[in-house]
Amino acid sequence: MKLIIQIPCFNEEGTLPATLRGLPRQIPGIDKIEVLVINDGSTDATVRRARELGANHIVEFGKNQGLGTAFKTGLDACLKLGADIIVNTDADNQYFGEDIAALVGPILQGEADLVVGTRDIDSIEYFSASKKWLQKFGSWIVRKASGCPIQDTTSGFRAFNREAALRTIVYSKFSYTLETLIHAGSGPLSITNVPVRVNGKLRESRLAGSTWQYLKKSLATLLRVYSMYNPLKVFLFMGGLAFLLGFALGVRYLYFYFSAGAGGHLQSLILAAILMIVGFQIMVIGLVADLIGANRRLNEEVLYRLRKIELQNLPARAETSFEAVRSGRARR
Repeated sequence: MKLIIQIPCFNEEGTLPATLRGLPRQIPGIDKIEVLVINDGSTDATVRRARELGANHIVEFGKNQGLGTAFKTGLDACLKLGADIIVNTDADNQYFGEDIAALVGPILQGEADLVVGTRDIDSIEYFSASKKWLQKFGSWIVRKASGCPIQDTTSGFRAFNREAALRTIVYSKFSYTLETLIHAGSGPLSITNVPVRVNGKLRESRLAGSTWQYLKKSLATLLRVYSMYNPLKVFLFMGGLAFLLGFALGVRYLYFYFSAGAGGHLQSLILAAILMIVGFQIMVIGLVADLIGANRRLNEEVLYRLRKIELQNLPARAETSFEAVRSGRARR
């Protein structure tokens, strides 16, 4: 059983050493542990420090591509390196490395395909009260949207078996945390979470410039991804709302027409007609989007099967070289 720990990095020469030193060297049930660093266009000494501290594999981007791209590229590289289990952790040493053993436990026991490390948000001293509330509220929204019982949906501390990694698709460059849960919740994967610890803060988050900016980007990603996987629900809701509002205005016009004449209320009739027509058109768009969504699901299944065939045909996949990984995706 081979475990590869992937770490997306962007200018992490100051925090990467602590992250790498905190990783476990042995885990019961795991025969081999390797580390893969995804250098997302760093301009500092991140790569040199990774090599000095014994990272087994390094994937390099010529320029910064974003966390979502680095994450999915890391998964692809880990699969080509023959990983049976892949753990993703952050380079800022936020997560307690020794908890990787707990993270992979449900996978080793055959209880889950994807495991998310859940932080005790209330105990994190460097989170403000507003950030703690937003984390909890956001996680509640994602649980409702994805159908996944995950308590900490923004946690990047995650473990995937090969099946989960093969089926994971990320479209967003901003982040992968919310999108992967919604995608996983719509598929056949078994998902669970385990409690994990956090370390002290070494630096401020760079994912967004402020809490408001992070919230705005996260909401945009959530709406986009949820609409992608549930188009009929989204468009029927929006179209139905417009249609019902138009219908209510039409009833109001009829009430005044029969009780006191239609004079002065013609605007309501025009607006009612516009809203009902627009609402009906939106619902029709929802039906078309649902058909497109069915085609997307078929394409995802085809992609999944092609990836399995590709990996099966890789010669000596467990011994894929460093240079093969480096040249495979990094120089495209």
